[in-house]
Amino acid sequence: QVQLVESGGGLVQAGGSLRLSCAASGRTFSNYHMGWFRQAPGKEREFVARISASGVSIGYADSVKGRFTTTRENSKNAVYLQMNSLKPEDTAVYYCAAATRWSSRLTEYDYWGQGTQVTVSS
Repeated sequence: QVQLVESGGGLVQAGGSLRLSCAASGRTFSNYHMGWFRQAPGKEREFVARISASGVSIGYADSVKGRFTTTRENSKNAVYLQMNSLKPEDTAVYYCAAATRWSSRLTEYDYWGQGTQVTVSS
């Protein structure tokens, strides 16, 4: 089992920034690829970003490319999502998730955090 806890969400004005953190415990964190997903009210959960177990490979959804950056610190069992130039359409609950397979598909992720709310006002 891997337990994941997100933090860092909040209310921010359009154009602002937030940094989300995801703390992991349980099995060896460095064995897992990590993903960020989000779910807006009335919409399906969607892929945002992913980072490989080693941190070498990174991928982003087109909607956040150039604005969001994901990093990880395996020594601290943590992964981060730096969000800049936020837009009202970025408003959602953000989740981190762990997977043993390199994928952007929700179904490939085995462990999920409880989510953290990000609200961007216009």
